[in-house]
Amino acid sequence: MHLKKNQKIAQKTSMVCAAVLAVTTILAGCGDSKTESKGTANGSQANQGPLKITIMANLSTPEVPSDKIEKLLEEKTNSQIEFQWVPDGSYDEKFQAAFATGSLPQAAYLKNQSSFVLLRDAIKNGQFWEIGPYLKDYPNLSKLNPDVLKNTAVEGKIYTLYQERPIARQGIIYRKDWADKLGLSEPKTTDDIYNMLKKFKEADFAGGGKTLGLADRNDLVYGAFKTLSSYFGTPNGWGAVDGKLVPEFMTKGYMDTMKFIKKLRDEGLINQDFPVTSKTDQQNMMYTGKAGMYIGSMQDVLTIQDKTSKNNKDAQFEVVNQITSPSNAKPTTWGIPGYGTLVVFPKSAVKTEGELKQILAFYDKFYTPEIANLLKYGVEGQHYTLQDGKVQPGTDEKMKEKEQKPYLTVALADTTNILPSLYTLKAQEKAVNLSNDAVKFALQDPTVPLDSKTYNEKGARLQDIIKDASYKFMLGNIDEAGFQAAIKKWQDDGGAKIIEEYNASFKASGGK
Repeated sequence: MHLKKNQKIAQKTSMVCAAVLAVTTILAGCGDSKTESKGTANGSQANQGPLKITIMANLSTPEVPSDKIEKLLEEKTNSQIEFQWVPDGSYDEKFQAAFATGSLPQAAYLKNQSSFVLLRDAIKNGQFWEIGPYLKDYPNLSKLNPDVLKNTAVEGKIYTLYQERPIARQGIIYRKDWADKLGLSEPKTTDDIYNMLKKFKEADFAGGGKTLGLADRNDLVYGAFKTLSSYFGTPNGWGAVDGKLVPEFMTKGYMDTMKFIKKLRDEGLINQDFPVTSKTDQQNMMYTGKAGMYIGSMQDVLTIQDKTSKNNKDAQFEVVNQITSPSNAKPTTWGIPGYGTLVVFPKSAVKTEGELKQILAFYDKFYTPEIANLLKYGVEGQHYTLQDGKVQPGTDEKMKEKEQKPYLTVALADTTNILPSLYTLKAQEKAVNLSNDAVKFALQDPTVPLDSKTYNEKGARLQDIIKDASYKFMLGNIDEAGFQAAIKKWQDDGGAKIIEEYNASFKASGGK
């Protein structure tokens, strides 16, 4: 028994070999055209045996999961699944190796948006199935968010299924007990933020003159900067100005944000070394009561509250995300494209339209309540319990890591037909509700569905020019003229071509 289990684990972790074996099995099983013809219009498995499917997925836990949930998934979808679990650290490399050798399985998950960008040329060259025309034939896939689908499009066509993700989680977490002692209400404007940070420092709750207002880290996206910039009216990545797309760092809102943070640093309201501060160190400033505000994912409030309470049982946190500024009268925040991972269907493994339809029917079931909750939470009574219809996660973390957590990578539904969670912290529940409401005013990056060859080749390197200049400005090492010089260098080194290509793609898409 143990020998068989070890053989199975070895097979799953050796991705390329497993992919070749899987493709061979698929081709053998799908060669009978008569079998295909038995399927209904949406490729259901009526009058057929179980669907044999191979899936390559990212493994974010130390070990390959047990087959407990796999067997339940097979039973509920009438399928025989061969999972190829690939460790997170080597996933992109293994994916590219399998793609280069034509040994990708029938369904292959992409690690993230960057991985998707790298695959766009291959998608354009017809190496993956276009699935957009088929989605209407399935009860759940037909209801996928059209705005998110648009963000996954390649030249206006849909090739992927997406994993649902909250569009806008960013906001402010602050010490409510400090604010209450000082008679401060929750901030509603950028001026309120500044005033709260100033009052926190002056009150010196940490003692010894060591109290900071804001704790930040070395991340211009998921740290404080991008969220603050949205409050100052900065577009998300790129924005349309007079009908033409321009990068965010060429807008007034971006400059206003840099000036705001520079002022915070000049007045000692933020950690002086924020450009080199890790997330761990940033959060430790909150846990130890050295700082009173954190700007980032509002979902972090649970961890921050729990760990701070161990040091100070009276600490209390609150969340807020609807902030305006003198230049931005309505609340805005930046949003992600609405997806985490994406699933592609290689033509090297999926040989016929009938086979594709069967696979889409299989994935359509991922949005049913039974399977959506199985993949997100695991098995009731083992990995979670229900209290008043809400999910209370189990406390056996080792069991969940071995049996349930790896399948979070495979799950597609995150909100559709998902049971609500039981929140032990009121601020955490508020953070979820605020995130859901933020969809109404979240800014999207209009270049997500667009294409720029120069950006694909040079974008990351060129962005370092702007990143370095942004930090230098906020540290007082360059002035506005110095920042404009950095923008010119970005343009001269390829940025101008990126603007040109994105605008051509934007125009071709109808400028929407």
